Amino acid sequence: MSFSESLDAPASLDRVNRLNDRYQPLTVEHRVQQLYQDFPANKVMITSSFAATSAFLLHVFSRVAPQQKIFFIDTGYHFPETLEYKKKLTELFNLDVIDIKAEEWKHEFTRKNQIYKTDPDLCCSINKVEPLEAIKKDYDIWVSGLMRWQSDHRASLNLFEQRNGILKFYPLIDITKIQRDAYIKDHNLPFHPLVAKGYSSIGCIHCTVPGDDRSGRWNNSLKTECGIHL
Repeated sequence: MSFSESLDAPASLDRVNRLNDRYQPLTVEHRVQQLYQDFPANKVMITSSFAATSAFLLHVFSRVAPQQKIFFIDTGYHFPETLEYKKKLTELFNLDVIDIKAEEWKHEFTRKNQIYKTDPDLCCSINKVEPLEAIKKDYDIWVSGLMRWQSDHRASLNLFEQRNGILKFYPLIDITKIQRDAYIKDHNLPFHPLVAKGYSSIGCIHCTVPGDDRSGRWNNSLKTECGIHL
């Protein structure tokens, strides 16, 4: 059976294991090249937050699959620097970026009631999880740039994971922070402007402060993930 067979059904554990075994020895670029040999391009979904780690993954895909659509979840609460960085990378890599967002009345509810202060899980659910859920049904494999060093949850992930009805692919999962920074410097790529100000992980403006790895996210809270990757 080929890797792309029976894509309308959840991937079996055996199939996921075979994918992990096949992709593990490959470089990041070769992993992405192999992805389009094993899966139809129109069934591949890629998301990017255009945050601290984004230039690496987007640069690779812009070279291997320049026609690939990139989904950006517009929460309505991004730093101005993030939106400027998104514009810069989109132009630099000639990306096809599609913004997705919550229904206006739902977002307004979170803004008016400052839900990000009282119930950050609900705010993330409305502004991140729900908009993504609305498009996930159209795809079989979801690519994102998670890396193990970023959090305890991400440290437990493999290259391929079957989660919530979709096959997830993390081609950078075993890349270290040093390797990420070296790739960006070696290819003369721009860092997110807030990295120079001590932000290692960059999310919404109300819930992000400077800090190492993801320690600056949802400060003074046990929350470490917005929910889309759980």
